Amino acid sequence: MNIYKIMNESEEKIISGYISSINGSLIKIKGLEDQVRLNDLVKESNHKILGEVIQIYSDHVIAKVFENTFNLKLNEEIISLQEPLSMELGPGLLGQIFDGIQRPLEATFLESDSRGFLKRGVDIPSLSRKKKWIFKPLRKVNERVNMGYVIGTIQETQFIEHKIMVPIGVSGKITYIAEEGEYSIIDEIYRLKRGNDEKTFNMIQKWPITKNRPYKERSYPQEPLITGMRAIDLLFPIVKGGTVAVPGGFGTGKTVIQQSLAKWCNADVIVFVGCGERGNEIADVLKQFSEITDPKTGRSLLERIVIIANTSNMPVSAREASIFSGVTIGEYYRDMGYDVAVLADSTSRWAESLREISGLLEEMPAEEGYPAYLPSKISSFYERAGVVNIYGEDDAGKKNYGSLTIIGSVSPPSGDFSEPVTSTTKRFVQAFWALDANLAYSKHYPAINWLKSYSKYPEFVSDWWYERDIYWPEIDIDWYECRNQINNILSQENELKNVVQLVGEENLPKNQQFILFIARLVRNSFLIQNAFDLTDCFTGIKKLIGQVKLILLLFNEGKQLLNRGYLIEDIKDLKIINEILRIGRSVSNDDFKALERIKKKLINEIESLKLLHGVFKKK
Repeated sequence: MNIYKIMNESEEKIISGYISSINGSLIKIKGLEDQVRLNDLVKESNHKILGEVIQIYSDHVIAKVFENTFNLKLNEEIISLQEPLSMELGPGLLGQIFDGIQRPLEATFLESDSRGFLKRGVDIPSLSRKKKWIFKPLRKVNERVNMGYVIGTIQETQFIEHKIMVPIGVSGKITYIAEEGEYSIIDEIYRLKRGNDEKTFNMIQKWPITKNRPYKERSYPQEPLITGMRAIDLLFPIVKGGTVAVPGGFGTGKTVIQQSLAKWCNADVIVFVGCGERGNEIADVLKQFSEITDPKTGRSLLERIVIIANTSNMPVSAREASIFSGVTIGEYYRDMGYDVAVLADSTSRWAESLREISGLLEEMPAEEGYPAYLPSKISSFYERAGVVNIYGEDDAGKKNYGSLTIIGSVSPPSGDFSEPVTSTTKRFVQAFWALDANLAYSKHYPAINWLKSYSKYPEFVSDWWYERDIYWPEIDIDWYECRNQINNILSQENELKNVVQLVGEENLPKNQQFILFIARLVRNSFLIQNAFDLTDCFTGIKKLIGQVKLILLLFNEGKQLLNRGYLIEDIKDLKIINEILRIGRSVSNDDFKALERIKKKLINEIESLKLLHGVFKKK
């Protein structure tokens, strides 16, 4: 059933009212006060424009309209659709581009005018009714099934198997199930009987966007979401099922980070929500995604991505709905047992739509004009992330899990992190990747400020990293200790900055000069990463651990040499340091032996330095 349906008057009585006032994207409706519920959809009968009921009074109803209100007139008929805004869920979501209310943009564009602008009131199903899918049944007649049980599967893409599940709140005995073959999503697939009632089901489910899909229980996250970005995977890790905010001003690289995550993170399904960004920027993202080859499958990256594009010139009401549309689709694939990542770019533009609608409603504004309910809206988005035990039949007593990770970028004006959206988001996320304009302008990418950023997840994933640690007897520390030592080096560098400005680096004690030297090495070889370099764009687990251990091996050996009276210039002049600087671009993820060779060279050069120092000491 499509949300753009026009009710059949012969089957069902049409409930209608009329427009009594128009205020921007809001319309006042009379005649529906006793007939609608909050969040019900309404449709203007002339232009077929959709709206959503947001306020109900004794003598009128207020609805926000998902398209522009040009040429609307007073007294035009408004029809109640008697259902909330819901996502149409089923095979065919992957690889598609939708707007904020799940209209397929490619099909909608074909209906657009000669100038390329989208027409209002286009009534196109979200998912194709014509395409055939090969359905493979997994159940038999007379089996009893409950909600979440998998009836059969469809190979939606080469990588993703789409599971046809019993809808939420439905159970019964199978009285019919289709044989293996080709079917459209509206064909009858199975029938369930409960008591004397028998219902027929196809491949489509619908779910309201503001309602969380249920699960059995929430679990503690234990596995990291590997991003391939060294600064994140070591210093500010995220877990599968976690929440992250990525704040940054204009030009700090938010979109590039989102694209890198979409390409390289180890989630099964990506839902990318372009919320309120400029049209040309969204167009660039779509173009690049279509050209990117998925490193997991060797096929187009679009085969495991759902894109929701709602540009800044589209109506604000649809922009407000877009991030909840994205997270609803993400929950659907989570309930199949997949690891899903929802990338929202940017939640600031979404918050601005809340502010605009709140202003039209003449609500009492809070800080900087945002509505007082901004925190509850932001929390209702991020709280839908998590690792959950999903409904369905347990496999031999083993629980089935799926995860939903939410990564939302924030665009604070002038990079001010104290503004309401950034400061409020910070309360509801567990990781915070603060992008720094100064780092970006100095060509340090990703421009994550290691002093302002944080993550609360290292304790959750330390065991996972410990199991994948590489053993080097020369530096027997694990991922967690590596992280602590690198953080300590960077913190000491920051503390020494003011002293350096006063007395100069050359006048500091040798051990402090060495800390500054290693900190520069960390920044220039480890934290800087080129997203467009074929080798440096992604760093695997073993390469990351090996690279950071080489730096810390040099640091620990260097400190011992300085304590024995060696010159810091001799340590800085070691030839191997240039190779350590180039590891990101010169060593591939599969060539771990190259890191071991660099380690041997480092140890040999240090031993040679000791021998040379011993010879001079005897003379």
